Formats: sequence, C-alpha cells, structure tokens
Amino acid sequence: MKVAVSSSGTNLDSQIDPRFGRCAYFVIVNTDDMSFEAFDNEAIALGGGAGIQSSQFVASKGAGAIITGNVGPNAVQTLSAAGVDIFMGQTGSVREAVERYRRDDIKPQGSPNVTDHYGMGGGTSGITPDMGMGRGMGRGMGRGMGRGMGRGMGRCMALGTGASGPIPPDSSKTASLSREEELKQLKDQANDLLNQMQALQARIKDLEKK
Repeated sequence: MKVAVSSSGTNLDSQIDPRFGRCAYFVIVNTDDMSFEAFDNEAIALGGGAGIQSSQFVASKGAGAIITGNVGPNAVQTLSAAGVDIFMGQTGSVREAVERYRRDDIKPQGSPNVTDHYGMGGGTSGITPDMGMGRGMGRGMGRGMGRGMGRGMGRCMALGTGASGPIPPDSSKTASLSREEELKQLKDQANDLLNQMQALQARIKDLEKK
C-alpha cells in the first residue's frame, strides 16, 4: 500500500507540512516495508488550483491515502473522486504519521478542514473556524505574517500558504496539549514557514536567471 505524506523535507524524519496543496514535498511511502520516494511539489507556487493539481499528482503515483494537515474543498473532492483516503490534522514526522496509519490509530475524513484559497484572502463561508488558539495562530502565521510584514511580503507569503494555510489544530485540540507538545508544534510550524520562504526564494532566483 502506498501512502502520500505532505512533507517539509525529503525523508521519513522530515516534519509533516500542514499545507496539502502547497506543501514543499510529497513523500510516497510503501507501508509494507517503509521504502519511500520524495517528490518536489510543483504546485507550490501556483496562484490557484494547487489543491486540485496536488490531488491529481498523489493519485497518479498510486497512493491510496494522503496524510497531511489541512485540506480544502476542491482537493477533498478531487481526492475522493480518485479513491484516495484523506487523513487530516496530522503533525510530527512522516515516519510517525505512517506508523499511526499502519496501526490504524488515525481515521480518514471526508470533509475539508479549511476553505478554498485559505491564506490567499479567501472567505470562510462554509466552515466556521474556532476563535481560540487555533484561529489565533491561523491568522498570525497564515494571514498576519502576510499583511503584518508589508503588502509585497504579504502577497508572497499568502501565495505560499495557499488553500491549506499553516494553521494548527482547533482550540479544543490545542487546549489538551501539554506545554512541551504545544512548544514543539509551534517550532514545527515556524520551521514549515522557513522552508516555504526558502522554496519561494529559490523559485524567484530561478525565474530571474531565465
């Protein structure tokens, strides 16, 4: 069985990238022997349709499931149509997530947990976000980083975060975390943002050379 994981790096010890459509990489893991392949996510810089393109890529690689953080409506529809199970709200390393999947400790979901174009100034109709810690971090890291650091920088950040912006689990889940767990989660998210910025800057340099 092949399982795709949205990842901030290219190996099993890389942290899960909470963005699905605009994650840095996809790590495709064979759950039988834990062998894997890592692929750049070519949809990371798309202005729109990243969730759909990423869904099509995952399906084309023969993955029967995707493990990630946040998935929007268009991606859910495309993945479901392709028969790919969706496991949302996952954190930690790629290896840890796949091990949870192998133990059947996580369950698939059929509904999106973010709106389309989340992080790109899209609306929130259809999904009512929590206004506690989860929502606060969503604005601070997904939207606040963009608008608070200037219009030019904000747009770059918004394009990077895309439909599945880097927001942590909702407040009911965050409230149950210990101080150490919450600190680790925040550090992981900060690392994801750094990886995202590095990927965008590398892409900008490539385009400037051409």
